Amino acid sequence: MNCIIVDDEASSKQLQEFVSKCSSLNLVGTFNDSVSAMTHLSKNKNIDLAFIDIMSAGSDSFDRIQRLGNPPNIIVVSATGEFARQAFDYNVVDYLIKPVNFSRFSRAIDRTIKFNVQKSTFTNENKEVFIKKGSSLVKLKMKDIVYIEALENYVTLATSDKKFTFLFTMKRIEDQLPSDIFIRIHRSYIVNKRMINRIAESSLDLMVGNNILNLPLGKSYRVQFMNYINVVERNKPLL
Repeated sequence: MNCIIVDDEASSKQLQEFVSKCSSLNLVGTFNDSVSAMTHLSKNKNIDLAFIDIMSAGSDSFDRIQRLGNPPNIIVVSATGEFARQAFDYNVVDYLIKPVNFSRFSRAIDRTIKFNVQKSTFTNENKEVFIKKGSSLVKLKMKDIVYIEALENYVTLATSDKKFTFLFTMKRIEDQLPSDIFIRIHRSYIVNKRMINRIAESSLDLMVGNNILNLPLGKSYRVQFMNYINVVERNKPLL
């Protein structure tokens, strides 16, 4: 994640040191005031995270950042909790009280990564695509797609109540689908992860409304698929 620091010179040195220890962070700028920071943010749309000391940046910095076209996530770093309520009203990811130790800093970064994943999933699920049906185009949301099936040079895209078949390769459609929603389970099938209800040795069940749909789980795709399941188990136990 590309990040910036808005803090006084003495405190920013510690933050810079902490950032350098995190492989997930890339520091692209350090600023002592909000004017220079806002100028940088307005010109660079690829900033994912801003560490902000309110005393250095000013209490109006939350509002100014939120008005940007693509605002970064914010972690507040402050000597007091005075601005905590105002900060969380603007959905900051975390609020750190100085002096900050590296363990607490690391937890804030973990929270930011999880927040980004959730935000990305929500955005992708509500993303809309247009599928050609005859001479017209039908609009679908990603979350409504249940599975995709390969049929030689065609693919069939299935929702809970409709199917659309069009000329496309499985590889091309796999590359274009968001991996946080869909997963390949067979040379002929890609499924919506949220629809998975039960997993057997060589097949799995999708819950589609009140119905169960059984699809094959290919041997060559099983390892990758089970790695995904293990990630789910580590972070949120299934039982």
